[in-house]
Amino acid sequence: MDQKNLLIAIVVSVAILFGFQYLAGRFLPHPPPPPPKTATQTPPASPDTKTPGATAPEAGTAPPGAAPADLAQSREAAIADQPRVKIDTPRLHGSIALVGGRIDDLTLATYHETVDPTSPEVVLLWPTGTKDPYFAAFGWCPSGGCKDTPDPTLPGAQTKWTASESVLSPSNPLTLTWDNGQGLVFTRTFTIDENYMFTVEDSVKNTGSAPVSLMPYGLLSRAGTPPVSGYYILFEGPIGFLDGGLQEVKYSSLTPEKPADFSSTGGWLGFTDKYWLTALVPQQDAGIKAKFRHSVEGGTDHYQADYLGTAINVPAGGIASTTTRLFAGAKEVKLLDSYADSGIPRFDRAIDFGWFYFLTKPIFLVLVFFHGLLGNFGLAIFLLTFLIKLAFFPLANKSYSAMSKMKLMQPETVKIREKFPDDKAKQQQEIMALYKKVGANPLAGCLPIVIQIPVFFSLYKVLFVTIEMRHAPFFGWIHDLSAPDPTSFANLFGLLPFNPLAVPTIGHFLAIGAWPLIMGVTMFLQQKLNPQPVDPVQAKMFMFLPIVFTYMLSAFPAGLVIYWSWNNLLSIAQQWAIMHRQGAA
Repeated sequence: MDQKNLLIAIVVSVAILFGFQYLAGRFLPHPPPPPPKTATQTPPASPDTKTPGATAPEAGTAPPGAAPADLAQSREAAIADQPRVKIDTPRLHGSIALVGGRIDDLTLATYHETVDPTSPEVVLLWPTGTKDPYFAAFGWCPSGGCKDTPDPTLPGAQTKWTASESVLSPSNPLTLTWDNGQGLVFTRTFTIDENYMFTVEDSVKNTGSAPVSLMPYGLLSRAGTPPVSGYYILFEGPIGFLDGGLQEVKYSSLTPEKPADFSSTGGWLGFTDKYWLTALVPQQDAGIKAKFRHSVEGGTDHYQADYLGTAINVPAGGIASTTTRLFAGAKEVKLLDSYADSGIPRFDRAIDFGWFYFLTKPIFLVLVFFHGLLGNFGLAIFLLTFLIKLAFFPLANKSYSAMSKMKLMQPETVKIREKFPDDKAKQQQEIMALYKKVGANPLAGCLPIVIQIPVFFSLYKVLFVTIEMRHAPFFGWIHDLSAPDPTSFANLFGLLPFNPLAVPTIGHFLAIGAWPLIMGVTMFLQQKLNPQPVDPVQAKMFMFLPIVFTYMLSAFPAGLVIYWSWNNLLSIAQQWAIMHRQGAA
């Protein structure tokens, strides 16, 4: 009975620990791609053209939009194709296109593609003309809404703005100006903070003799379906806080016929990737119509997050303005928290801490605090694990004491099984009576495993979703705690010059690094301290578990494997001391 209960607990643990990532990410089929547009569907719109009833202009293929792969320009060529104003801040590099007044060229100055600090900066936004453009645009629609044909009296995708400066920086705002020649003068002023937040103020001056009514809009457009991890543990896609709640819309759920519409006062909306976020933040006291949409144009998927504000009247001789903020950068927890505290509702929820938010985020904050003290996230994990073991010491002490009693009882349970070899019910009855006599609880041995599950899962979330863990080094060969151990036993941990993953069919079985092996050994040693199953089938299953865990954890972030190994070592020391004191070790 005791071994069956323990086995059940371990099986349940494995299901919880690996179900979300391993099963959902590897075995469940991914949603099929949206069907291509047919001849009966609405033809694609050009960028900043207007469609009746649309909340904001739709981005499309021309001019020039997402180019076919064989015609697409390089990023450098597309940037050089247009007059631009440079963006130069401590955290961002890029430029603003003067044709269209768009932010369509951004790289993250403090983040690189690999752990090598000389590797290229992470690219966030791409200009039109490249294969998959990704940009932010702002402007005005007539009071009746956006139409199919662009209004030539309003700034659009082809508007050539005049710039006041050659560089936008935190200390140097940029103002763009355009006169439509019909009594309206438009200005667009960009400011940026020391991090990733742009403030865009659109103003219109009416020099004519009649009032005009205009509706402000902002949009984020990206071409091509972004690659996503496919794990249920992490959301990537259109996201926003609208209509009083967090809205997460999968790319696969958007079709040209089925956009996602919301009415809201304030809020924010955009696109979230694993580590990066773009988000439009309209004025928080203004009513907006927001929409996530999908179109297929020239064989390319296009996704857009946009909002349309309420109409603003501009009297003759008057001036009106509206302000939008744009976040484009890394999802750093403290930074998003500070923006949330400044009045952007639930902005911190752009980081997917999940259902265990109440546990996951505190674990992250504790790790960050320990990192500040120790200077290393791996050491911070060690200290956090030690404190968790300390906090649960009374419970673990009780559990290991119960396991000691059960181990001491093993000779008696063997005798009972030998006495009633063909009567399982009698065996269980006698064994339970023995447990009751000595005060042993067969379920108590499961507690260390059960207690570990929520902490393990929360730490996994922290390592998987927080950018602070990206490229965070430990010691030795671990240069990124958020990535799997890069070594492999098959090439003697780097001594032999070949990549095990290149081996056909079995390559992934060979990519087991040093830390997963350390974890497997510590798990095996801990099992040796536990009461051994009398049933030979169960005994073989238990012996096989460290091998299974070693293989499965080899693909997990190294920080998680280090945590598990350290936790095992602490458990072995605690369990051995308790069992030795009771004569069971």
